[in-house]
Amino acid sequence: MLAIVGGTGLYDVEGLETVAEESIDTPFGRPSAPVRKLRLGDREILFLPRHGRGHALLPHEINYRANVFALKKAGARMLVGFSAVGSLREELSPGDFAIPSQYFDMTKGRREHTFFGNGIAAHVSTAHPTSVQLSDWIADTAREVNISVHRESTYACVDGPRLGTRAESFFLRNAACDVVGMTNVPEVFLAREAQLAYASVCMVTDYDCWHDDVAQHVTVQQVIERYGETLIQANDLLKRLLATPLPDIDEAYRRALATAVLTPDSALDADQLDLLAILRA
Repeated sequence: MLAIVGGTGLYDVEGLETVAEESIDTPFGRPSAPVRKLRLGDREILFLPRHGRGHALLPHEINYRANVFALKKAGARMLVGFSAVGSLREELSPGDFAIPSQYFDMTKGRREHTFFGNGIAAHVSTAHPTSVQLSDWIADTAREVNISVHRESTYACVDGPRLGTRAESFFLRNAACDVVGMTNVPEVFLAREAQLAYASVCMVTDYDCWHDDVAQHVTVQQVIERYGETLIQANDLLKRLLATPLPDIDEAYRRALATAVLTPDSALDADQLDLLAILRA
């Protein structure tokens, strides 16, 4: 099943029927909101607003582990996250969409980044953290609805909640990053640990403050005002995706833990085995 994590402004999906809503407990606490099962035609998806209903959570306050674990427990096998980003490249214009293939983690230890530890040792490869098939599916569908979409982007994730300095913006540009945001890490890496095929739809709200044109150094209020039209496009894209057959996903994403877990099952207690059973499902 496909799961959608809605970012800033995407707290619901217009035109979809709510089939069920479930408050899911996890070993890592409660997710940002109850997981909703939505339906369009004969397609059902899972939906979770990343920042909670009403955007109550700052990026570093989000319980990413609970969000991803709850979606996996509810039956997700693919996860698409929507989020707002700033552009670090002239060609990535406000209003464009980017689908990252790589991530640069600039967070500073305020977030829990793994399901493992506390008696379970595991090291998952994140050399290729996103699903090519899922990303292709999104990009091809976006072009069908005339959305300008950029592939093979590198996403730099910062803690926030403040917007960055010019020095930080130039540093990220020089590090070959293309967009900057606050929420895709550790979500992308947790999805990998949960054996979920992952892709992110990043909606460009502004040029980050590297841009020489100071008119492009927008306030949060200006970002949100510009963002409204992009959210309409995001809803259109999501509905078109739900009318399109799901892609065939490389089985490698479903075997991420096959050789990653070093601790033998015989050394784990019942709770640890239950956790692994959900991640391995």
